[in-house]
Amino acid sequence: MSKPILILFFILIFFINAYAARYISLAPSTTEILFALGLDEEIVGVSSYCNYPQEAFKKPKVGNFSEPSLEKIISLKPDYIFCTGLEQAPIIGQLKRLGFNVYVSDPSNLDELLQSILEIGSITSREKQSLRLVSDMQQSISRIQDKVRSIPQNKRIKVFIEVWHDPLTTAGNGSYIDAVLNLAGGINIAHDTKRAYSIFSSEEVIKRDPECIILAYMDKEAPLKLVKDRFGWNQITAVKNDKVFNDINPDILLRPGPRIAVGINEIYKKLYSNEK
Repeated sequence: MSKPILILFFILIFFINAYAARYISLAPSTTEILFALGLDEEIVGVSSYCNYPQEAFKKPKVGNFSEPSLEKIISLKPDYIFCTGLEQAPIIGQLKRLGFNVYVSDPSNLDELLQSILEIGSITSREKQSLRLVSDMQQSISRIQDKVRSIPQNKRIKVFIEVWHDPLTTAGNGSYIDAVLNLAGGINIAHDTKRAYSIFSSEEVIKRDPECIILAYMDKEAPLKLVKDRFGWNQITAVKNDKVFNDINPDILLRPGPRIAVGINEIYKKLYSNEK
C-alpha cells in the first residue's frame, strides 16, 4: 500500500471513530438486545441493573433503573437512549424534554418483542443483524411450540406465577410473563386479572388450585418450605405434589429480550418434565 493511500486509510478510520454512534441503555432488556446486535463498541453507558452479557459490567454506569443520573447521561453525549416503561416513565419524560432521542421498548408479548428488536435494529443501522436475531429466536421458540402442540388443552398444567411474596403479587393478562407462560404450554390461573401485574389474594390461589407454582425470584430457602406453611396452602395440588420452583433465573423469566426462548424452555421443562 502506497504512503498516500495509507494516510487516507488512517484518516478514514479516524473519522469513522470520531463519528461512531453512542448509545445508552437504561433497561437490562434493551442492553441485552443492543449487545445481541453486536453494538458493544457503541454502548457508552448502562444502568447499574444491566448484568448481561458479562461485557455489560465493563460499561460506565449512569445510575439505577428508576433514577439514573441526568448529569452522567448528558456528559456521555448519547445519540440515542433506550428505555422501558413503567418505573422509567418519569425519566423518559425528562430526557425527551432535554431533547434526547429516546426509544421505549415495553413489549407485553412475543410479537411486540420481535417488532421492538427490529425497530432497534433500524435505529442502530443493524437491520441485517436484527432480522437474523429475530429469525433465530423464532426458530428456537418454534421447536418448543412443536412440543406444546402435542399436549391436549385439557392436559395443560395450571400455574401460579408468584412475582413477589409481600404483598403477594402475580402477572396477569397483558403481561410479558403471562405470554411466556402461555408459549410454554401453561395455563395462568391469574390470566383474567384486569392489570398486567397486581396483588393477588392467598385465598384466591387456594381456590384456583394451581398444579405448579413458579416463584419469579430466587431464594436460598427451599421453594416448598417458602409456601407450605402459608395458611391453607398445604391443600394446593402444586404444594402436595412438590411442584413449587424457585430455581429459574428471574432475568430470563421477566426480561423481554433475546433470551426469551431460554425462559420458555425452562418453564416447559418444569411443567412437562415427563414429556419427550
